[in-house]
Amino acid sequence: MRAYLDFLRVTHAARLLGGTLLGRLPNGMGMLAVVLHVRAEGGGYPLAGALGAVFGLAMAAGQPILGRAMDRYGQPRVLLPAAWLSAAGFALLALTGGDPLPVTIGAVVLAGFATPPLEAGLRALWSRVLPGPAEVKAAYALDAAAQEILFTAGPLLVVAAAVVNTETALGLTGALGVAGTLVVTTSAPSRTWRGEPRAADWAGPLRSPGLRVVLTCLTCAGIALGVYAVAATAYAERARDDLASGLLLAAMSFGALVGGLVYGARPWPGEDHRRFAWLMAALAAGYLPLAWAPALPAMSVLAFASGLFLAPMLACSFTLVDRLAPAGTVTEAFAWVVAAFGVGGAIGAAAAGVGQDLAGVPGAFAAAGLGGLLALATCLLGARPLRPAAAAPADAPATSAARLP
Repeated sequence: MRAYLDFLRVTHAARLLGGTLLGRLPNGMGMLAVVLHVRAEGGGYPLAGALGAVFGLAMAAGQPILGRAMDRYGQPRVLLPAAWLSAAGFALLALTGGDPLPVTIGAVVLAGFATPPLEAGLRALWSRVLPGPAEVKAAYALDAAAQEILFTAGPLLVVAAAVVNTETALGLTGALGVAGTLVVTTSAPSRTWRGEPRAADWAGPLRSPGLRVVLTCLTCAGIALGVYAVAATAYAERARDDLASGLLLAAMSFGALVGGLVYGARPWPGEDHRRFAWLMAALAAGYLPLAWAPALPAMSVLAFASGLFLAPMLACSFTLVDRLAPAGTVTEAFAWVVAAFGVGGAIGAAAAGVGQDLAGVPGAFAAAGLGGLLALATCLLGARPLRPAAAAPADAPATSAARLP
């Protein structure tokens, strides 16, 4: 754990990480808050589910656009207005409920699309705030592990606030986003950060072949994660145990937390692109046994094992994104990571439903294994552009992260 202690002693590190985690809680709260509010206002499950999906897709669409704006105009000038606009979307939804429907849809789109890309901004800052690569890798691992806490604590906060009413849950979701954004954007590193000059082309970071491979891998991994929530619910219904789905989700999240903390606590041999392939293989191997869908005690162990390599894979992917993103596009590149997972999650939720209809609970969980295998196949087939520039100068464009002036 020495790497984490060294990391937290660095000036601004704890503040940036803590503020970003606070501001990212709405990422794990927004969809559930939308669904609960629409249901409380008398909307049916199809409408509530559709609006929840609209929120997720709007957030996935907004992250790269806001990330590109941050690369051009700096962090506070983009993050603060975005946080306030997202909060305004949640407030508007709280006032309207589900009627009139066009206003409701507009509020949901605004709340999702304007979600401030705090995690992309944080990852762009680490290479300039931290003293060396070891600390940066520890930060990436801690960041990836902490995401599991967010997506566990976020829904719990929504449910607790909804005990008062769902309007309170929506208001809390927007307020936490603003509060975390203020913590980050009032710090010196965020205020003084500027992106490097970039080529004037529409593709931005997507012109990097290696980055396209990483994003495709993460989209496929997102499919596996999107499957999980739906499949766990189906498992709980089959077992007639309302707590089973929560237990399985918590077990997977705890596995990811443990894996991320272990991964970031020490340096690992080998090059990042090779380690990424091994971690993706381990992740896929962890998802495949879930299709067995045994009794809950054994299934909980499998769920824990399926999460072990998730945070390490993410941390390794962050290192690759930082290296592969063309100059002046690092924030947008990290924002595309969020978008890739969002799109993959939406596909995965649909795939789990199809698998459940075709083959019951095992079929639903089998879709997670398929997502893992697709991610691994993409990683192996696209390995060449992932190599460092010295090994494959034509395929892996060099990058340098954003700089402080």
